[in-house]
Amino acid sequence: MKNISREQMTRQLSADELAEAVEVLAQGGLVAFPTETVYGLGADAENSEAVKKIYAAKGRPIGHPLIVHIANADVAWSWASEVPDAARALAAAFWPGPLTMILPRSDRAAVETVGGRDSIGLRVPDHQVTLDLLARFDGGLAGPSANRFGHVSPTTAAHVLADLDGRIDAVIEGGPSRVGLESTIVEFSSGEATLLRPGGISAAEVQGVLDDFGLVLNDGRGGESRAAGMLASHYSPNARVVVVAELADITMQAGDVVISAGPLDGLEGHELPADAEGFAEGLYAALRTADLTCTGRILVVMPGSGRLLDAVRDRLAKAAFEEQS
Repeated sequence: MKNISREQMTRQLSADELAEAVEVLAQGGLVAFPTETVYGLGADAENSEAVKKIYAAKGRPIGHPLIVHIANADVAWSWASEVPDAARALAAAFWPGPLTMILPRSDRAAVETVGGRDSIGLRVPDHQVTLDLLARFDGGLAGPSANRFGHVSPTTAAHVLADLDGRIDAVIEGGPSRVGLESTIVEFSSGEATLLRPGGISAAEVQGVLDDFGLVLNDGRGGESRAAGMLASHYSPNARVVVVAELADITMQAGDVVISAGPLDGLEGHELPADAEGFAEGLYAALRTADLTCTGRILVVMPGSGRLLDAVRDRLAKAAFEEQS
């Protein structure tokens, strides 16, 4: 098996180097790839042994289903046994883009890819490098976030290496992820549409398409974990995360680091844009950077508004979750 060298990891790949990544995947290897949401960890979704390597590299529990990334909607439907008209309309509206749809599955995916379930999560990512990779690979990539399970998702190739260096075969450099949070997940089942995870497409945008079909987007976030990112604790740095509404609410303690939506007013930390979209783009990088120096808490001041505010709240609630004793 050929590996992409460390030198190649630091820049965008040429056509020949992209072909090298395809060869790694074809031989059952693991390749981290860029998307507009976060970096994914890819393996051939039809190859059971390759997909098992994803679970081992991440430390991800077996049975926790993976999202399959495909090059376009026409290819995507071969992975499903049933595709409602509303799902096709969402694909037309938001693919390529940060929307995952869970549909009844065909027999194409390896059972490990779907976690033994009768459904499959499908997405067409909006990143040209990875779309080129998928077109050359001519298949689907099982692709959870390219980090250790439960930790903060990576939005740069350097983040991937920080978590998985030595555990995977290659990383494709594609620059920082411009959305910065994982995809929205919508499940279609029994004639209903259900939101399982908020993300880069807002619930209101999804509902706007579903209105044409007389469907209401149900909220399924409080149910059993049946898709990526549904566990109560996830996206977590090592330091304790505390979410606060206003900078004025903060009482600093020794070792604390602040991540603020807007000016820090002299406090030590990381200033992000005040709007939810800009905040989302920089959040994971800020959490990772803060975690390197923080010896106390990471105090996060929420943005006040924006299209992705629900998704930001979701990620921070999971990052700050603490088990009750």
